[in-house]
Amino acid sequence: MSGHTHTYAQSSLGRAVNTLEETALALILGLMTLVTFVNVVLRYGFNTSLIWGLELTLVLFAWLVLFGISYGFKITAHLGVDAVLNMVSSRTRRIMILLTTVACLIYALLLLKGAWDYWAPFAGLDATTGRWFPTGFANSRDQAWYETEQIPMLDWLRFIEPVFNQGEAYEKLPRFIPYSILPFGAALILFRLIQATLRILRGTQDSLIVSHEAEDAVDEAAAMSRKG
Repeated sequence: MSGHTHTYAQSSLGRAVNTLEETALALILGLMTLVTFVNVVLRYGFNTSLIWGLELTLVLFAWLVLFGISYGFKITAHLGVDAVLNMVSSRTRRIMILLTTVACLIYALLLLKGAWDYWAPFAGLDATTGRWFPTGFANSRDQAWYETEQIPMLDWLRFIEPVFNQGEAYEKLPRFIPYSILPFGAALILFRLIQATLRILRGTQDSLIVSHEAEDAVDEAAAMSRKG
């Protein structure tokens, strides 16, 4: 199943985010494949394995999912049900689509707040106050010393120890590094939703979801059958 890739005039920020997403997705997929391949070879060929391989793959998969969600909004690849939309007039359809985008934007804001509040203590930062929307910051219990289970600490990251771990050495990679994708990914999702909402308001995009994908697939199959 594929989405519809749109060609829009992008700002420098939009181009930078697009490059970041595509590069990150490619690197994460490549690294996941490499680590898994090496682990299989080590396990069946040498009766050993990278003890941190599984945890790293799980972390990379989480990063892949969150980058993929935001990129899916960019290329309009998310699936949805448009049966009701197809039964109403174009004016009602547009109103319903706009209401949907507002609901998605509110959800993205709530997601960003929740992601920050979960991640912040692991980075020694303060979570926000307020039940639904941020009203300020409150002192949070410092959890920056929490480490991953198996992923080793990288020597070139030792400079963070005086900042986040009171000068003590990390034995494993601190959790705030892999967990940082939570607020970052949520911010990307919000950014892509804002972009999509603006395109819908300008009339250059129909909705947030892929429309008539089943019909398109049938038409493509029929066309290929006629060519054959």
